[in-house]
Amino acid sequence: MRKKGSIYLIIGVVTLVILMLFQYSKPKEINWFPSFVAQHKIPYGTYVLNDLMENKYKDNLKQITQPPFEALQSADSLRGTYVFVNNDVLFGKAELNSLLDWTSKGNTLFIASGSFDEQLQDTLNFKTSALYADFGETPKQVHQLLNPNLKSNATYTFSKDDYAIYFSNIDTLNTTLIGQVDYPVEDGSDMQKHFNVIQQNFGKGTILLSAFPNAFTNYFILKDDNRDYTAGLLSYIDGDRPIYMDNHHKSGKSFYTSPMYIFLNNKELKWAYYIVLIGAMVYVIFEGKRKQRAIPVIVPLKNQTLAFTRTIADMYFEKGEQKSITEHKIAYFLEYIRSHFYMDTIKQDDAFYRNLAARSNHSYEEVKDLLQYMEKLKKSSVITNADLIQLNTEIEKFKVKAHGK
Repeated sequence: MRKKGSIYLIIGVVTLVILMLFQYSKPKEINWFPSFVAQHKIPYGTYVLNDLMENKYKDNLKQITQPPFEALQSADSLRGTYVFVNNDVLFGKAELNSLLDWTSKGNTLFIASGSFDEQLQDTLNFKTSALYADFGETPKQVHQLLNPNLKSNATYTFSKDDYAIYFSNIDTLNTTLIGQVDYPVEDGSDMQKHFNVIQQNFGKGTILLSAFPNAFTNYFILKDDNRDYTAGLLSYIDGDRPIYMDNHHKSGKSFYTSPMYIFLNNKELKWAYYIVLIGAMVYVIFEGKRKQRAIPVIVPLKNQTLAFTRTIADMYFEKGEQKSITEHKIAYFLEYIRSHFYMDTIKQDDAFYRNLAARSNHSYEEVKDLLQYMEKLKKSSVITNADLIQLNTEIEKFKVKAHGK
């Protein structure tokens, strides 16, 4: 049985090792999380964008990690373009008012986001809607820039989203159209006018809004010639003035405080961590069966009846009540006869003596002498210590012989 169990154990361990090897050799899955963090090289990070802008704008590019409200309050000298890129950029009321006030003084606010604050929509008089591909069509977005100086005939595709956000209602008198999006149809007809990049003047400044933040991700920029589309959008930014890149409104984290991220993000360390966990679990399972916990020593309860009896007997003896002790001992002896030999002790005659002698392994004379001696003590008014000792001795001798010892 033990040999059979060992075989099963070996088979289980080998199977587990094979599964771990397959899992280890499996290609690493691509992380499609939309982080938009400048340090992330995953598809939806913005490492390529920030690297290109640092090379192009050099000292004019500033990375801002503070919330916009704090950055604008702590540095009154901020002048230039404030750039926000994330799948959702939503400001609070005070923060948005601070940004709009800053923009109206001659600065540029650039926001690339899939959604916008209602207050901003009311201020600039626009609404957004979602555009979906028709049934049967390929979910491939086609983007186009409208400025004739930016290759307006060129189109750029993006096929990772099943929907596209566009500006369904705009202030046509004060809005400049920069880009549009549509899903291609099989009949080859022209693109519908779904504008997803607009520009408005605001006070002395300018506000640029893009409903397609994925245009600034690593995946989009590095695919085909899509970098020309991103470059066309960035051309609306004045490169001679400071450009402030926001790193606060991001879906991902720019750095991780948990040390477990280092283990789980590295393939070798992750599997080393898993092996340690599996080894600890196996150790607990097998060692827990092999070793038993210490069994506590339970002291048995003492027989207090014997101690109590001795105490009472000592009290009687010290008070000189030998008569009472003698009566008790005789009564206990008679009870002993009734319970062990199942005999009635009320009538003690020759028949009783002979019957008890036969049952207790005694002679007729021994039984008769003992019981008549007890009767004599019961009638005696004075009992000495010698009489009490002799009575106890005779009773003990009777019991020993009755039980064959």
